[in-house]
Amino acid sequence: MLVAATARRPRAIGFSRDWITRPVFGVVLALIVIAAIYGGTPYLAVVVAATAFIAAREWQRIVGEKAVSLELVPTAATIWLMLAAFVLSPHGSAPYVILLCGALLVLVLSAVRRSRPLWRAGGVLYLGIPSLAILVLREVPPHGAWLIGALFAVVWATDTGALIVGNLVGGPKFVPQLSPNKTWSGTIGGVAAAAVAEAIFIAVIGGDAGAAALFGAVLAMFAHLGDLFESWVKRRFHLKDSGSLIPGHGGVLDRIDSTLAAVVALEIAVFVFHLDPLFGARP
Repeated sequence: MLVAATARRPRAIGFSRDWITRPVFGVVLALIVIAAIYGGTPYLAVVVAATAFIAAREWQRIVGEKAVSLELVPTAATIWLMLAAFVLSPHGSAPYVILLCGALLVLVLSAVRRSRPLWRAGGVLYLGIPSLAILVLREVPPHGAWLIGALFAVVWATDTGALIVGNLVGGPKFVPQLSPNKTWSGTIGGVAAAAVAEAIFIAVIGGDAGAAALFGAVLAMFAHLGDLFESWVKRRFHLKDSGSLIPGHGGVLDRIDSTLAAVVALEIAVFVFHLDPLFGARP
């Protein structure tokens, strides 16, 4: 009887300081990103370049166990030159050539140093491809800014929904081997929140809310996969967080891991499957 009564006892909800710091810093970062998105591609490129530099530093720290590594210089330079080339010539091939050459340079440099060449060079592509993708999507006519806005609505809703539902409901762990704090309830809550956020966003600008909700749910799954991938990398190198720059969020890489996967998935949906992510909206 005592066991049964204990099993029926409601789950205690513990207060976490992250409930305050995470939203506050999240809102500040969101305002910066939104201003850059609607300010224009050059402004977005500056924000992406700054974010990518910090993320590259964290990546090299994760895979190399040092705060600063020699490979950080060509990694950051590659991404910066790639973004600059895109801003100057959005339809040229230079950004892609720079990205591939940069990855090859880091591969050779780290191979000579015998310092995990595949991991270090992989970081160039891991950060470079999504960084370029977000600028490419921003240039999609005639409403690229709204397309990126919808993307971030999904990613932010996924992260927020997962955090809130996971804390309130708890329950079985999702993939405890990779991320011991993630639960099935949080994962499902994140997908549901993304579907609702995307539906509202698209409905407000005049698109098909039903189709948007379905797409938002699918994109949220890719966001979760991006989060799990970074968790796997940190587990592989025995780290809990990529950094501690953002209170309540950890490092920059911890903050953008979902976006890195989601933006590539969105780019594939647009350019390979010719999907209209605004679902008929013409804001």
